[in-house]
Amino acid sequence: MRNWRARTAAIAVVSALALVTACSSENEDEGSGGSSGGTSGGDSGSPASELSGSLAGAGASSQDAAQQAWMAGFQDANPDVTVTYDPAGSGAGREQFIAGGVAFAGSDAYLDEEELAAANERCGGEVVELPIYVSPIAVIFNLPGVESLNLSAETIAGIFNQQITTWNDDAIAADNPEVELPDTAITPVNRADDSGTTENFTDYLAAVAPDAWPHEASDVWPVEGGEAAQGTSGVVQAVTSGEGTIGYADASQASGLGTVHVGVGDQFTEYSPEAAAAVLEVSERAEGRGEHDFAFDLARETTEAGTYPIVLVSYGLACAAYDDAATADLVQGYFNYILSPEGQQAAADTAGSAPLSADLSQQFQAAVDAIGSAA
Repeated sequence: MRNWRARTAAIAVVSALALVTACSSENEDEGSGGSSGGTSGGDSGSPASELSGSLAGAGASSQDAAQQAWMAGFQDANPDVTVTYDPAGSGAGREQFIAGGVAFAGSDAYLDEEELAAANERCGGEVVELPIYVSPIAVIFNLPGVESLNLSAETIAGIFNQQITTWNDDAIAADNPEVELPDTAITPVNRADDSGTTENFTDYLAAVAPDAWPHEASDVWPVEGGEAAQGTSGVVQAVTSGEGTIGYADASQASGLGTVHVGVGDQFTEYSPEAAAAVLEVSERAEGRGEHDFAFDLARETTEAGTYPIVLVSYGLACAAYDDAATADLVQGYFNYILSPEGQQAAADTAGSAPLSADLSQQFQAAVDAIGSAA
């Protein structure tokens, strides 16, 4: 189960509301009509081409590459629509969405109880929360001459808790007997900003290696010292520019660095989209949420072969009802494209994410179909 940390209650409007400039008169008359939002099943065909206007979102930087692919594909099918996405981070995205500053958001962690209540209030009803982006979190390092290492959960935790401080430590050497390890000092690199990637990574450590990681899951890095960097790109840059550095980042941005094969059961598993998706398939939906809220408690402790448990499940946040019918149509149309096979494949090709299974997509489609207008 996920460990919760109380987040700051103060929320400021930091971005202008997504403005919709125009829609067809037929759609305005229909109010909640999903006809212009794309047909059920994520079809981005001719009905979606009637859409026009502007739609703004913000949130997880891990989604940035996928969002760029989704925006390009959706806008290609809907040339009169402009979609923007500010990769300001999960915490900022949730704050902006709850404050009404953006029409949709991306978050690498599902809403906690306090945030969920605030989001439902903003929406005037139920929030829609869907896993739209599934990707492994790669443990990346920069150690000249070493491209990959086997590390158990306890060893990873010991490194990031700064209890294992050199690369030739016995715990690392034991799982890598054929690797010549230097006595180089280890420099852990963590996110400086509130981060859903951090929360997913620390959730894994707390669940699988509690003795070596005596901290709760948190989107704020809990260990003092080391090196901190802003955003996913900042962590990757800090690891790349150092020597003996180690960090964690969405696998889509791990190219060119050494990566860790993670201990799962009695095997070591290399990250891959398929291995990440396998974890979601064996996880259970969180209890006590709304009908259109698909938050999952991830099975971090799984020992099933072929699974990679350091996985990031990044959510799309929307309202089931918007005050403005045109905004509802645009959000529904965009989320239809994201869930479609075409949209999921575009993200996979661009960001290396795992396409949702047909079964999961079908479950989530009902929530997208419910997006409409309160007018």
